[in-house]
Amino acid sequence: MLMSAVDKLKPVETLPGQERYVAPLEETPLRDIDTLDDSSPATSMWADAWRTLRKNPLFIISGILIIFIVFVALFPSVFTKENPNYCTLERSLEGSMPGHPFGFNMQGCDVYARVIYGTRTSISVGILTTIIVVAIGALVGAIAGFFGGWVDAVLSRIVDIFMAIPMLLGAIVVLQMFRSTGSIWKVVLVLALFGWVSVARIARGAVLSSKNLEFNTASTALGSTPMRNLFRHIIPNSLAPIIVIATTSLGSYIVSEATLSFLGIGLPTTTVSWGGDISSAQTILRTDPMVLFYPSAALAITVLAFIMLGDAVKDALDPKSRTA
Repeated sequence: MLMSAVDKLKPVETLPGQERYVAPLEETPLRDIDTLDDSSPATSMWADAWRTLRKNPLFIISGILIIFIVFVALFPSVFTKENPNYCTLERSLEGSMPGHPFGFNMQGCDVYARVIYGTRTSISVGILTTIIVVAIGALVGAIAGFFGGWVDAVLSRIVDIFMAIPMLLGAIVVLQMFRSTGSIWKVVLVLALFGWVSVARIARGAVLSSKNLEFNTASTALGSTPMRNLFRHIIPNSLAPIIVIATTSLGSYIVSEATLSFLGIGLPTTTVSWGGDISSAQTILRTDPMVLFYPSAALAITVLAFIMLGDAVKDALDPKSRTA
């Protein structure tokens, strides 16, 4: 029986003494494990990340919170009809009453209205700072990583110089120099001045990893210019770590704005902000702690929502970083 099976094998033409035998194709059908299912649609990294995010409870909870917070920032009049800047000393430190659920602060301002309208300030500073930081940091890091050589050396030393300056300390010094003028854009630009370096370092590492991959070599072989490769192929394929650090850093910019306003060198006193209200309420912490509690709770919930979103996005775009 063994001889009959060997006889069916077909010899392959080789050099003398190196004959090999191959079984007929009809006797070796492909197994199911060897077949390729081409009926399923093609997927991408972003599609896989979205599929992962939709199943992550952390993303769902943080997403709902952020949508609600952004809605409050865009349409504060839906939640209160009170003017946050209208204050009467007759109501100083009065407690909760109909239409004023959080009571009044020392100046007689409606705490609930100031918490609602302060959402717009904090969200605006966080989002605008993140946009500028990502734009500058991604561009500088991508150029440094792509061109290398002296370009990389010069840009890397500039990044090192800014990395040596703590963001909050540098912001305090710069804001003290321009204390005569106050606006949201001043705080945004100062925070962006010291915040772009972290994005630049992440972008540089991502571009260094992407520029040696096959798609860049194939694009160059087809006649694509280096700048076209950089902006058309390499940067889009390096966005995942940049998006991760952007989402995780947004909350820190909100905290930085509140800290600067708390110190009295951030936003002007005429601007409604959580940091300014916390600073005003610190003197009555022992007698009326709830005046400080409400803006502090709003700040903590907002920052926590963005931190949870950043962790969920990190798990989806960088599976290697998952802890479980």
